[in-house]
Amino acid sequence: MSKLYSPRLLSLAASLANHPLDRDFPLTSELRSRTCGSVVTLGVEVDQADRIVALGMRVSACAVGQSSAAIMASAGEGRSLGEFEQAYEQIDSWLSGTGDLPDWPQMDALEPALPHSGRHEAIRLPWKAVITALSSTEAAS
Repeated sequence: MSKLYSPRLLSLAASLANHPLDRDFPLTSELRSRTCGSVVTLGVEVDQADRIVALGMRVSACAVGQSSAAIMASAGEGRSLGEFEQAYEQIDSWLSGTGDLPDWPQMDALEPALPHSGRHEAIRLPWKAVITALSSTEAAS
């Protein structure tokens, strides 16, 4: 079994600084986990095709949750709501033990968290936040 808080995981968590929530984004969401207390505040800007062109976050979570947010954000530019929904379904299946590791860059860094069910909601939360923010574009369309 791999160490949960590996240097790679901690490095990913630190890379959240590359995605600051330092301006007003047109689409936002804020979600709190009832199970672990993590909070993700997220803002996105999309182009005319509703694909992300800018993303910022403020994340109050364990290093696993921070890493999940960084993984989501690092490959999020240019992606659409449908792509995030598909990734979330893969993540949910993987964490539930019914699916394979999701097909998203760097997701393998979260493999050591798989046996730690108490960390699963922290992994899911950033993905739920981006889906919530992007869903508001569909309501406005």
